[in-house]
Amino acid sequence: MNVKITALHFKADHKLEEFIHERLNKLDKLSDGIIGTEVTLKIENNEKPENKTSEIRLKIKGHDLHAEKTSSSFEASFDHASEAIRKQLTKSLEKVRN
Repeated sequence: MNVKITALHFKADHKLEEFIHERLNKLDKLSDGIIGTEVTLKIENNEKPENKTSEIRLKIKGHDLHAEKTSSSFEASFDHASEAIRKQLTKSLEKVRN
């Protein structure tokens, strides 16, 4: 699977990128129809501790799936977003099978 990680206004460290690839590999096992994935990481300009946003766009045959979550760490926000994408992917696969 082709993965593009973009960090807006900061440099993502190697451990964070490994974490993202590890989580995306789990999604890749669910379907052979995944063409690619775009991940955008950004820090929101607010005073709340929950200011780290992870956005995932999963490109599959037919259409794209999208999830965006915000949390106090990129790992947590990416975890929540990848769980949302997993649910969308599962529903999409069920529709194709029926």
